[in-house]
Amino acid sequence: MRREGRSSVVRAWTGTLALIVCALSVQAAAAVKPRTVLILPYQAQLSGDEEWLGEGVTYVLSQALAQHPAFIQVDRSRLARLGAPHIWGEAAILNATRSLKADLAFFGDIQRASGEIVFRPRYLEPRVSPEARTLEPLSVPADKLLDQLAGIPLAYFRVLRVQLTDAEISRIEKVSRPTASLRAFETFVRGRIASMRGTQQGHETAADLFSKAVELDPSFVVAQYSLGVVHQALGNRWKAAAQFRASTQLDPTYPEPFKALGDLFLSAPRRLFDQAVEAYQKALELRPFYADAHVGLGDAKAAKGDVDAAVAAYQRALVYNPVNPRVHLSLGKIYYNEKGLYYEAVAAFKKAIELDPEFLEARMGLGEVYEDKGLYQDAIAEYRKVVETEARHTGALYNLALVYEKVDAREAIAHWERYIAVASQIPSEKDWVDVARQHLKKLKSRLDNP
Repeated sequence: MRREGRSSVVRAWTGTLALIVCALSVQAAAAVKPRTVLILPYQAQLSGDEEWLGEGVTYVLSQALAQHPAFIQVDRSRLARLGAPHIWGEAAILNATRSLKADLAFFGDIQRASGEIVFRPRYLEPRVSPEARTLEPLSVPADKLLDQLAGIPLAYFRVLRVQLTDAEISRIEKVSRPTASLRAFETFVRGRIASMRGTQQGHETAADLFSKAVELDPSFVVAQYSLGVVHQALGNRWKAAAQFRASTQLDPTYPEPFKALGDLFLSAPRRLFDQAVEAYQKALELRPFYADAHVGLGDAKAAKGDVDAAVAAYQRALVYNPVNPRVHLSLGKIYYNEKGLYYEAVAAFKKAIELDPEFLEARMGLGEVYEDKGLYQDAIAEYRKVVETEARHTGALYNLALVYEKVDAREAIAHWERYIAVASQIPSEKDWVDVARQHLKKLKSRLDNP
């Protein structure tokens, strides 16, 4: 039995794509053509106690850009994989932008001058010029910092000629000032820095800092929501749900916690698919171009067996974010598992990998399709790439051992032993380890008694 990724529990569908393409063309005509943006931490040329401001500006920029469909943000985790230099010089920024296939990079520096904090926003557009452009500096009195941070994202919108309505400007200003307490904002930003380490200790530190930020300002919605995110990362589902709900009560117009609740419902052991759909739909009412919420809605619809609605949701996600690898992964699963469309599935998985070469779930999906079709060497190649990236990826180790049984028994034995050595230390893998030991025993018996 192969270790498959989570497949969509869906029914077969017919006659859908033509209708979707027609609807999609109408949507695309009305949509803003989005550009991908890499946001880098501002270089804070300040005292050690104030260096957090660099990440603070990055956060404000990220939240502001999320309020408009003109920009698609490159996930920060992908930037981390490139290796972060201590100081991002222009050459490193240009290389990172090109490596991640971004259209733009936003960055800058922060200094103190005449008692004020001076922000110097900059940006790079490699397809236009390899030289960075500098925007007009923004000087802010220290006691007015939170009141004027919105000036930075608004300056980028202006220089790139993105038209903003009064409502959009209002939303940008709101998210750029998430709290009235500078201490709470600093504590929150330090929590974000800790959480980005991606470790157990980092998440625990972040949880403490986010909790402190909430104590400093109980109305700090984003800190409440972020506390839920780290609780989820720590495996505390109930605490995460409580924080997400607290966020929605404090600000019913904030879509992120609704989307996060959808993710929680979708992954719940009790199969809360209807609740997930409701949560995603609420997030999309608040932000219709929220691509990740469209993906979540598609996953929830697929889990309910409504393939037509799932594919439609994925296609809407592609309107707003055509470079989202998760969408192509989900389409690949539906094409193969439910419709038996081999070539379409392979193309979708490959597109996901092209967009993010380290998207391991897409490589696993592609490997499983190859394995099903008897293309064992191709499957082995994909599983190996997963293990090269994450040496303790138990799913890839298991599948490697299983597929090697078809081509090389001795290699299969070696890989079963490797899987067992890794997985036997993980309680959730116990049942799979028992199966692996049975495979290993049979293989050794077969070789000893040819």
